[in-house]
Amino acid sequence: MAVDVLVENITQIWTDRRGGELRALDGLSHRFASGRFSCILGPSGCGKSTLAQIVGGLERPTSGKVDIRDADGAVIAPGAASVMVWQNQNLFPWRSVLDNIAFGLEVAGVSRAERYERARALIGSVGLRGFERHLPRQLSGGMRQRVALARALIMDRPILLMDEPFGALDAQTKFVMQEELLRIFEAHRRTVIFVTHSIEEAVLLGDEVVVMTARPGRIKEVIEVDLPRPRRLEMMGQPEFAALTGRALALIRDEVTRALAEQDRPEHAA
Repeated sequence: MAVDVLVENITQIWTDRRGGELRALDGLSHRFASGRFSCILGPSGCGKSTLAQIVGGLERPTSGKVDIRDADGAVIAPGAASVMVWQNQNLFPWRSVLDNIAFGLEVAGVSRAERYERARALIGSVGLRGFERHLPRQLSGGMRQRVALARALIMDRPILLMDEPFGALDAQTKFVMQEELLRIFEAHRRTVIFVTHSIEEAVLLGDEVVVMTARPGRIKEVIEVDLPRPRRLEMMGQPEFAALTGRALALIRDEVTRALAEQDRPEHAA
């Protein structure tokens, strides 16, 4: 199902226990187009994860709205057409790989035979065949992340929200998971919103890199990534890749420098 996500003038203000306000997002608008891989890149604390959670219906914005529509123009409520993959896999330690992957279908009332059939098909596609009965503690970090990815994919939602899913992995495992995700995206073109701190990861995976400002989060620039698909890690050595990462780095460096300067101002001194 083709699904567009339009965020319109989203502002998110958090209130602490003392009544103080923290503006996480400020008037942010963007269209995440159907079947496109959009990477959100920005300094720490700029509201990247908050934006993904608002799109996923896990948070309500202070103001603004999220307009999600299918190809026929029908409105879809935030969260109804999406599934989220976190950095912390949140696997059930007492459930096997098979049962962890099938969990969402079990909650949805899908029969045991059908959910196991679909889970076994996904286990093969993410390279976990032979580990169906293993518990999460018996798996490596990369394998646990594959389980989390398969658990999301089995729900067959048109919007895939990913909040730094590979952030805790070592470099070698991260490369493997990036290639795995690229392969899956080619096979199942979903609307992907991928939050990351890694400039190279954003350029390698994305059709666009949405660069955000330091808090309060606004969109500083959208970089179109015109690298051909399917993509491979070898592209990271090409001049075109270097030019895109250099452009993103310059934008991020400006924002980090500005944020540090703001902290050094007298009114921010502790």
